[in-house]
Amino acid sequence: MAHFKKPEEGSWTEHLKVDTEPVSYEDSTSPEHYELEREAIFKRTWLNVGRVEQLPRKGSYFTKELDAARTSVVVVRGTDGEVRAFHNVCRHRGNKLVWNDFPREETSGVCRQFTCKYHAWRYDLDGKLAFVQQEGEFFDLDKSEYGLKQVRAEVWEGFVFVNFDENAAPLREYLGELAKGIEGYPFHKLTQVHKYRAEIGSNWKLFIDAFAEFYHAPILHSGQYMPEQARKIQKYGYEALHYDIDGPHSMVSSWGGIAPPHDREMVKPIEAALRSGLFGPWDAPDIGMATEDLPPAVNPTRDPRWGMDSFVFFPNFMLLIWRPNWVLTYHYWPTSYNTHIFEGTCYFVPPKNAFERLQQELAAVSFKEYGLQDGNTLEATQTMLESGTVDRFPLNDQEVLLRHLHHSAQEYVREYQRRTAGAPAAS
Repeated sequence: MAHFKKPEEGSWTEHLKVDTEPVSYEDSTSPEHYELEREAIFKRTWLNVGRVEQLPRKGSYFTKELDAARTSVVVVRGTDGEVRAFHNVCRHRGNKLVWNDFPREETSGVCRQFTCKYHAWRYDLDGKLAFVQQEGEFFDLDKSEYGLKQVRAEVWEGFVFVNFDENAAPLREYLGELAKGIEGYPFHKLTQVHKYRAEIGSNWKLFIDAFAEFYHAPILHSGQYMPEQARKIQKYGYEALHYDIDGPHSMVSSWGGIAPPHDREMVKPIEAALRSGLFGPWDAPDIGMATEDLPPAVNPTRDPRWGMDSFVFFPNFMLLIWRPNWVLTYHYWPTSYNTHIFEGTCYFVPPKNAFERLQQELAAVSFKEYGLQDGNTLEATQTMLESGTVDRFPLNDQEVLLRHLHHSAQEYVREYQRRTAGAPAAS
């Protein structure tokens, strides 16, 4: 395992102008702070809720439960082909509008109108109130005033985002230079999807921390390697190729020595048989883009050892682009100060045969296993952070993006507090 070169100015942490002091994790253990994050972050930033492939035709829709923003949204492709989002609530008595057997479960489908299960009020795909049962029983009801409450929705490279802040900057401006440097990657060709979901007993930021550094990999995941490879990794440790930050967003670029491996002894028999594993299928499909022609933010150093880039678009959307031409996304949806829902989604070029399908499924289950290992450790971390036994923790240079994430989240909270400090109390 090579020791890759740090920036000439010194450490990555110093280069990116992030402080080096021990950090507090009080922002991950405080119910009061979490309530501030709900208001300051999850009601005021762009949240990725899906992909355009989930809306393949006019009338296609899906719902998304956003506990951190205290709402549910329905995202729909209108008759004009535009993607829109609405609060998932009927304007009559406040019933959830779109759901099936269980109100708290997400759903999807195709329809011409949305019909409330309670009193059959109906809404067009553009949110207009179209029908009121026994309309004459109401008093001066103007249907034009009772359409669905719209939520801002914009699309970047096929990823659908929503924002509850009407005054927020446009999505592309918010995502910044890192996203601009990814534009042009053929995400639309990766339509074979594998998803997994887990309820995690930790603060949402702690799981992002786990995937923003590789310092833990030689230890926590040692059982996933062949014994000799595990010893080598533990002996030499790990360092990434490149780190970068842009506003609240960040990225880390990593080596990729096992897709395909330089030495077959590095991998398990099933990985050798299927020519696949943690880093994805070894035989990269054609996506119409050579490695040297990738967008500038992907493998930004153009290092020949490159294997993947991991981008964090604040607050909770992680996008991983892999050298063997596949993509992985992670989402971390808070449900309380010490619980969240973790979602992992693998995107591949559709397989042409059963062997390619097995290659992709091995990659997907490998990541699921790694994610479960991380999640289990995080619950132990959360428990002891809440004990308050230790209140300051040293972070090393490979953990620079952890510092940046927590600093960014705290700054959003501080800015929200500054804005609302002089606001009049609600009547």
